[in-house]
Amino acid sequence: MEQGLLHLYWGAGKGKTTAAMGLALRALGAGLRVSVVQFLKDGSSSEIAPLRRLGAAVFAGDTGGRFVFEMTGEERAQARLRQDEALRGALETDCDLLVLDEGCAACALGMVNEALLRRAVLGRPGGREVVLTGRDPADWMRQAADYSTEMRAERHPFDRGVAARAGIEY
Repeated sequence: MEQGLLHLYWGAGKGKTTAAMGLALRALGAGLRVSVVQFLKDGSSSEIAPLRRLGAAVFAGDTGGRFVFEMTGEERAQARLRQDEALRGALETDCDLLVLDEGCAACALGMVNEALLRRAVLGRPGGREVVLTGRDPADWMRQAADYSTEMRAERHPFDRGVAARAGIEY
């Protein structure tokens, strides 16, 4: 692979992480090296264990099981340090595909060092594909994207009170 491209899966609809993890699975199946960073998640989503078994390096910037808006200032600061640490860990791996799951949200919420995230995306080595997911990508992400797919929610069971289900939503 000569030049790695930037994939952006964004919007309010379901499927952003699913698309990114599907690409990670496809890459692993083709013998590529994959690293995944899950920002704002604890690393317990159903896709993580199989990706690890298949050889992906997975890093989770654990937020302690709490949403950012529920955190105190100190908890936010500690969670941000964990997000940065997860990203640094991934950048130390030699990979062909780097998935930055919820990278858009982590950036928008100030939960990751934006300069470090920019370096991971814009300063990627030749041949490294990068995937960003999240609802509201920064302008620089949208401008740099080679692939930009907006997921738009038309209907979702959550609106009818159906809780997230293991293996389907997480």
